[in-house]
Amino acid sequence: MNRHQLLIMAVPAAVATAGGVLAALWNPSHQFRSLVQHFAAGVILAALAVELLPDIASEHASAGVVIGSFALGSLFMYGIKLWTLRLEHGAEASHAAQGLSLGLLLATFIDVATDGFIIGAGFAANGEAGTILALGLSVELLFLGLALASDTVKGWRVIGLSAALGLTVLAFAALGSVLLAGASQQLIGGVLAFSAAALLYLVTEELLMEAHTVEEKPISTLVLFAGFLAFWSIQLAAK
Repeated sequence: MNRHQLLIMAVPAAVATAGGVLAALWNPSHQFRSLVQHFAAGVILAALAVELLPDIASEHASAGVVIGSFALGSLFMYGIKLWTLRLEHGAEASHAAQGLSLGLLLATFIDVATDGFIIGAGFAANGEAGTILALGLSVELLFLGLALASDTVKGWRVIGLSAALGLTVLAFAALGSVLLAGASQQLIGGVLAFSAAALLYLVTEELLMEAHTVEEKPISTLVLFAGFLAFWSIQLAAK
């Protein structure tokens, strides 16, 4: 990992913090947060479809490794889901938590840690892939910072959470780059497949479900496609 790669890894961290600052200065409505979550879901789906899955194929890992890693990632996220549901039930029983979903918050931190590790894996496998992922996932992190704002999480709390997200993605990007430097194609392919399951979980079980807690407008579908197109455009422009 060189200085240039570290600077690129720092871009998503800075963007995540900027999203928190924006949310602190301007508290978006529930409807707008729903649109933001649709956009972020579109970005993640694009990262899966146009970058992550092709990268898995290019690593030429065996089918058993890819399938097994994806299944392991699915089981891991299922376990996280059960754990967060138990935490939320306990919080509701004690009336200790309202506003931001604990499950969404935990899933978001797992997602950005996964994002960071994917960026690091991208640099370990292919420097160009790492750069594209860092720039594309920066869009997601900007909107995740906005999506964290709620009736009870605002002001400096949003900035603090967003800064923590930024530090998390940077730390895991550096960790992934160091740990996977010189790793075998089987290992990198397995890590990417595990990560794909985690990202798919965030989209289907957290972002979109949370977005649908308010009345959905027809434009929501268009915003999801806009998120997909935003990431795809960055990927195409970088070629």
